[in-house]
Amino acid sequence: MTEIIMLLTLSLYFYISRHMDINYAIIALSALSQETRLRVFKLLIEYGTEGAPAGRISEQLDIPHNTMSFHLAHLSHAGLVTSRRVGRSIIYSANHEAMKSLMAFMSDNCCVREKSPKCCQPPKKGSKP
Repeated sequence: MTEIIMLLTLSLYFYISRHMDINYAIIALSALSQETRLRVFKLLIEYGTEGAPAGRISEQLDIPHNTMSFHLAHLSHAGLVTSRRVGRSIIYSANHEAMKSLMAFMSDNCCVREKSPKCCQPPKKGSKP
């Protein structure tokens, strides 16, 4: 029950404020700091708002189903993934608002101490960080 309340609170917070505070950023970054969860999240970003069933994600990333469930639950708890039931399947989608909020939080004060904010320009396609 506590996880449901927290997930609703996170989702509502992202939706209303479109801003993130440091505590929510820590939760989101912690969830993404594990390789499998980051791979799952990146794949869900590719699927867009349509999302994908857990079985398809599991097959594409070659991750056992029980392991996939654990990681999807962790991402859901962090507010980064949403789910909906379609028939007998549960479809998972990346929470794009949460991702945008996290990105905005990370770059909020980009180059504020620099006279010419060159670092705030998006990287060229294909360039390495």
